[in-house]
Amino acid sequence: MITFVISLALLIAGYFIYGRLIERTFNPDDRPTPAITKADGIDFMVLPRWKIFMIQFLNIAGTGPIFGAIMGAKFGPVAYLWIVLGCIFAGATHDYLSGMLSIRNGGAGLPELIGKFLGQGTKKVMLVFTVFLLIMVGAVFVSSPAGILKDIWGSSTMWIIVIFVYYIIATMMPVDKIIGKIYPLFAFSLLFMAFALMIMLFVKMPDLPELWDNFGNLGAATHPDTFKDNIFPALFITIACGAISGFHATQSPLMARCVEHEKMGRPIFYGSMITEGIVALIWATVASYFFYGNPAPGYEILAAAAPDGYSTAAPSVVNIICNEWLGIVGGILALLGVVAAPITSGDTALRSARLIIAEFIGLEQKSLRARLTICIPLFGATMALLLWQINNKDGFNVLWQYFGWANQALSVFTLWALTVYLVREKKPYTITLIPALFMTTVCATFIFVSPQAFNLDGSIGYPLGLGCLAIAVVWFVVWKVKANHRL
Repeated sequence: MITFVISLALLIAGYFIYGRLIERTFNPDDRPTPAITKADGIDFMVLPRWKIFMIQFLNIAGTGPIFGAIMGAKFGPVAYLWIVLGCIFAGATHDYLSGMLSIRNGGAGLPELIGKFLGQGTKKVMLVFTVFLLIMVGAVFVSSPAGILKDIWGSSTMWIIVIFVYYIIATMMPVDKIIGKIYPLFAFSLLFMAFALMIMLFVKMPDLPELWDNFGNLGAATHPDTFKDNIFPALFITIACGAISGFHATQSPLMARCVEHEKMGRPIFYGSMITEGIVALIWATVASYFFYGNPAPGYEILAAAAPDGYSTAAPSVVNIICNEWLGIVGGILALLGVVAAPITSGDTALRSARLIIAEFIGLEQKSLRARLTICIPLFGATMALLLWQINNKDGFNVLWQYFGWANQALSVFTLWALTVYLVREKKPYTITLIPALFMTTVCATFIFVSPQAFNLDGSIGYPLGLGCLAIAVVWFVVWKVKANHRL
């Protein structure tokens, strides 16, 4: 618990100290924002700050900081390091600067921003890459809630249709009509669930493995599924939303179009990421308690609930833990979290895709006909991917693994675009350069060593990953020298 308390304090301090440094680096001012200059009553409109924060938090969170943290806890206490350092120095910085750059550029979507700073060729590649990632989000976040809901009433097919109908309505309706009304409620339920679990942690004060205990010598006897190998790069792909996630940069422009003043940016963008990091930290600790507590009190509970022994899927772990600690209320909150959170991630993903495509082809989105023009093929592609997933035995896992890598790869491009911006503006660019180099190495190495990709031996894959790091460093130095001459 000492590691947890220190980590929690560092995340809170990170918001007030490093978050303020990042804010001063960007230097928000009083210029009119797109919510005012481009107000259309659909996507551009002024919303209250508290509501924007809650929507932004739910947009970027979903089930990511819960499921990722539960799986990441298997790496041991070292997961705390990634959640804390990744969230403060990479994720929150990434989210704040991408959101603020969107505001400064008329509410521009991520491919437009990447194109502005990394070139039009990169923009076209990232347009396809980003839209496909968002379609994947829409597809992978349908089956799990549909599967849970069918156990209550109805069938999977019925619930898939219901969820898709909701997707269509939420994607095309004005942002304040559905998203602005129900998202704060679901965000509150996620926060309430997390903080209720945190209180239970302090009540129980369990004896947990600490970071200094040999970095996770947790004892395979208490947990046969402990992840012992490939902490690098697997940990940094597994825990994404609780540390850094490229998906967030696709969501920040949605709220950038609703912010009334630039100075609202730090609590909305940086603050929501820190909040998500706290949620991930809580869930990683709770999972550690059930996995590795001395003795492991959750072993028998989880083992009894899982048909194949201790290996329990993350949604089931959430349900079991909440019911065990929070009773009936916990079960309801777990249901809201496991069902509503992925659905709300899916609809904002498709909303982002609609706006990105519209921005690229120059099609206004005020009229219903214009929105339908984009939404019909967009939902057709999402449904096709979902049908492929359903008709393949391991379809969900395959999609999820590629989504995880693509998600972090997107953060790489965003961080490099932010670095170019800071260099051009003669601002301290190391705040994004270091995370950019690190995530470049993570994503490159994962492609080389992952069984789902090239599956190379570590003696080959890891040097290749370091080679990509060297190439990135050389590329940046050469580019910066040329940029300095132009400036």
